Amino acid sequence: MASVVVVEDLHKSYGAVRAVRGVGFAVEHGEIFALLGRNGAGKTTTMEILEGFRGRDSGRVDVLGLDPGERATERALRERMGLVLQDIAVEPYLTVRETIARNAGYYPAPRDVDEVMGLVGLTGKGGQKARTLSGGQKRRLDLALGLIGDPCLLFLDEPTTGFDPNARRAAWRLVRDLRDAGTTVLLTTHSMEEAQELADRVAVVSDGRIVAEGTPATLGGRDTARARIRFTLPPGTSVADLPVAAVPEADGRVTVEAEEATGVLHRLTRWALGRGTVLTGLTVERPTLEDVYLRLTDRATGRTPRRSTS
Repeated sequence: MASVVVVEDLHKSYGAVRAVRGVGFAVEHGEIFALLGRNGAGKTTTMEILEGFRGRDSGRVDVLGLDPGERATERALRERMGLVLQDIAVEPYLTVRETIARNAGYYPAPRDVDEVMGLVGLTGKGGQKARTLSGGQKRRLDLALGLIGDPCLLFLDEPTTGFDPNARRAAWRLVRDLRDAGTTVLLTTHSMEEAQELADRVAVVSDGRIVAEGTPATLGGRDTARARIRFTLPPGTSVADLPVAAVPEADGRVTVEAEEATGVLHRLTRWALGRGTVLTGLTVERPTLEDVYLRLTDRATGRTPRRSTS
């Protein structure tokens, strides 16, 4: 597949602060690529350079075959990109329809205004002033402004902030539909659930560098990590009574780690059945994307690795 975005050895400093230090990655046509990282990790600076809002110190950046740092091709690039930023300034006294229609005029072949309002869940809100919208509705308007130009490449920065669960999942379906129709999406989010649901590939940024890249299922060796078997210790028993080694947890449960869970589960369930008891709350799981993300970013910054509590 052709690369829609190419970043090689990207550097950017603010005085003595090295915000981006040798970042490199590529985003292929028709995929959703998520850039993950803590605040201050360098992902926002990287995105702003790709979007053409900030210059770079060195390195190669290619977006849709153009250099976003070149003023001569700025308009040509803008006409093919859609931006959904965290804060988009809109005229508060314009209606929803007027706001979207005004932005449609910036593009050579925009989508239909009513179609876009329907896509983002603003049908029936066209006559409402932008200033009267709820937080979630304003975010839908932001998404509409990103889609109205029918972009080849869509930048999404925390796209579902303020959405209720139903609206969030509807937005995810929309993003996946756009991907399936050929739109390339570059996403930043602090929600590991969102990254898991949407991204074809993810890259983790820490201290200005890419510390891991892969699919959500394989990032950081997640697919080959030891399984965690957890359950509540039956009444009248101790960890020492179990047929396998286990670690007690603060919530009253115990955790058993295993390279291969099937045999361990067989020993545990046979032990429980033999005692006429049950293993309440029995779960088997691999490390979540959040577990891996925390481990990668903690390790990169020298912090003690943590485990998510989800």
